[in-house]
Amino acid sequence: MKISFVLNNEPTTVDIADGTTPLLWVIRDTLNLKGTKFGCGKAACGACTLHIDGVAIRSCSYPASFVEGKTIVTIEGLGTAKNPHPVQQAWLEEIVPQCGYCQPGFMMATAALLHQNPKPTDEDIDQNITNVCRCATYYRMRKAIHRAAELTPEKEATSDTQNS
Repeated sequence: MKISFVLNNEPTTVDIADGTTPLLWVIRDTLNLKGTKFGCGKAACGACTLHIDGVAIRSCSYPASFVEGKTIVTIEGLGTAKNPHPVQQAWLEEIVPQCGYCQPGFMMATAALLHQNPKPTDEDIDQNITNVCRCATYYRMRKAIHRAAELTPEKEATSDTQNS
């Protein structure tokens, strides 16, 4: 089954045997983008979070066939080393990661939150960022989310979260 979509600003077509294959495995194994992580396989932990048409989706339970004609952004497409997304910049400034495994999912969830709510409160963060971090860097992440809100230009917060 051929599936066509836009991935990190690039038109992409993949040929997969089964359309129910989780998108996570297409991203990681077929397209070799390793930033999106496997955590639980049940859409509970958020390590696999990426954006589909600007919405944070947990890709471990999202059938690949559902992305036909859609736009996907992974952590690799959020920003670059030379021009990091405000969320990535805030993560660096606040020295968020400990082991770092879950951080791409947290950054993708945060970018989607800031797209919807450019100035989230602590309560907004608690209600919307439900990913799990085994290292418990939640305090630093909360600081980084507020910092990312400060760094995000108003126009970017209300437009597509993808870096052009």
